Amino acid sequence: MSIEYSYKILSKVGEGFYKEKGSKFISKAFLVENEEQVKNKLEELRKEYFDARHHCYAYILGLQQEVSRANDDGEPGHSAGDPILGQIRSSGLTNTLIVVIRYFGGTKLGVSGLITAYKTAASLSIDNSSIEEKYILREIRMAFPYESTNQVMRLVSDFEIGIISQDYLEVCTLKGSVKIPQVETLNKKLKLLNDTGVAIDFQWEQSDYG
Repeated sequence: MSIEYSYKILSKVGEGFYKEKGSKFISKAFLVENEEQVKNKLEELRKEYFDARHHCYAYILGLQQEVSRANDDGEPGHSAGDPILGQIRSSGLTNTLIVVIRYFGGTKLGVSGLITAYKTAASLSIDNSSIEEKYILREIRMAFPYESTNQVMRLVSDFEIGIISQDYLEVCTLKGSVKIPQVETLNKKLKLLNDTGVAIDFQWEQSDYG
């Protein structure tokens, strides 16, 4: 499996509404970071929509979409949770929870009708949100004499280093974040500068979310 260096999340809550043969499907899409947040959102919605017949949901968590779950909440097997999960996957999203709340309208839709309804409702909640692409970052700490400042700032520009903190004292320091695909090239560039007499001490930290 190839490793992705960016990921997509929802930047705001999305809502959707779909109606079929009297049944109402209200969908909610959320940004979540862990299963505890998933649990809390589900509890909130069950209290808010206490009179609904079903609260079906799916979620994906993790940088590489490592965790995924789908729940039909009493609907026929794979007719609700899986279609919702499929919409999250097809949008390339992670850290996303979608809940579709159904008010039964008195007419059964059949498995194919349920699949269409839950898929459509989930899709609408994504459409009515906003998707943001984030990058996996790695932090770097640099220490350098003041006369090396120009070279360091050139690196900041060339490698799109996000400055987290910087101090210009007797020994200047800069802490920044670098997109993972840039790490190897920047590392080589820093070693080359040191070999040519530009003194920049540097240390890499672990990768983190952007």
